[in-house]
Amino acid sequence: MNRQQLDKLCLALPGTTIDIKWGNERVYSIGAKMYLLTPEEITTTARLFFKVPDELFLAITDQPGVVPAPYLARAKWVMVEDAGRHKRRWIEQQIRTSYELVFAKLTKKAKASISTQ
Repeated sequence: MNRQQLDKLCLALPGTTIDIKWGNERVYSIGAKMYLLTPEEITTTARLFFKVPDELFLAITDQPGVVPAPYLARAKWVMVEDAGRHKRRWIEQQIRTSYELVFAKLTKKAKASISTQ
């Protein structure tokens, strides 16, 4: 998955914004809460960081190339070390799930403003 494909997927999710944080991390957010991180210079083998359901955290990190995300693992975030090793469909599903998990934690007011966009 290249940068254009990743942007297209994420920008299709309502309320998604993209910005650069910490110098070189591309951050995809919903309601000012991040749901996906990737290096600004993405390649097809880029690292991806995203939130996973609490109950699936251990199962997902048991997969080859998926580890608890540094600094974010306590919030059940994982890091895919090489996105090119995984099927595109699986990556897309994980990104959508991360978006939904973060959206569910937003305030009612934030959810309402996103839903009416």
